[in-house]
Amino acid sequence: MMSSVIRPRPDQIGELTRGLHLPLHAVDAMHLELIAESLSRAFQDIRSAHPETVASGDEAEVTALLEARLNTLAEQNTFWRQLVMLVVRGKESVSFDGSNIEKRPDLSIYLSDRSRNFPLIAEAKVLDHSTAKTVTLYCNKGLCRFLQGEYAWASQEAFMLAYVRDGSSINGQLTPLLAKDMTLASARYATQMLPTSVGNGASDLAWSRHARAFEYIHQAPPIHTPGPITVWHLWLP
Repeated sequence: MMSSVIRPRPDQIGELTRGLHLPLHAVDAMHLELIAESLSRAFQDIRSAHPETVASGDEAEVTALLEARLNTLAEQNTFWRQLVMLVVRGKESVSFDGSNIEKRPDLSIYLSDRSRNFPLIAEAKVLDHSTAKTVTLYCNKGLCRFLQGEYAWASQEAFMLAYVRDGSSINGQLTPLLAKDMTLASARYATQMLPTSVGNGASDLAWSRHARAFEYIHQAPPIHTPGPITVWHLWLP
């Protein structure tokens, strides 16, 4: 049941962050690229095994298949098992000040060398212009959740996944949208660095960097802000 009271909850944040100093240390870019490769490979597997669901199912249906495949991968791939303990879909989490204790990011990826209270977060969106699932929605209902302290507020990185059904690409749709937003007086996406492609081009993968304006309620100045977040965009056709 959703709470009707919206207020900061220092006790929740205090317990979550006990013994930690935020933001957490950055995850190595090499490890993030390997995670992206595993996400892409798992998606290819479920697309081959369940083409109708991947082609026409909603975000929850596709993500549920992806969660199951990633956890199966841990049983088959030694390296993945060493890097990732568990992947959970829709795990309830707490916003940066505890005002919401029932946030549900699409995927929580529990890394083996990371605090279990703060998994690596991946948010997923379908991209299909014909059904009004546009890149603007991808940013407004996905990317912005990281900038506002709803998701990944203790971390320096996160993932955005796109299930692409209309031929969209990062360079073709996301980069122009963020570049245009940067020229506005009231820029919504606080972009510091436009998407930079990663890898050998086998996947549509890039990262962008964005400022975050919220402040931690449990750490005193001068170190009480999260700093920017690097969002890794993986667009899956």
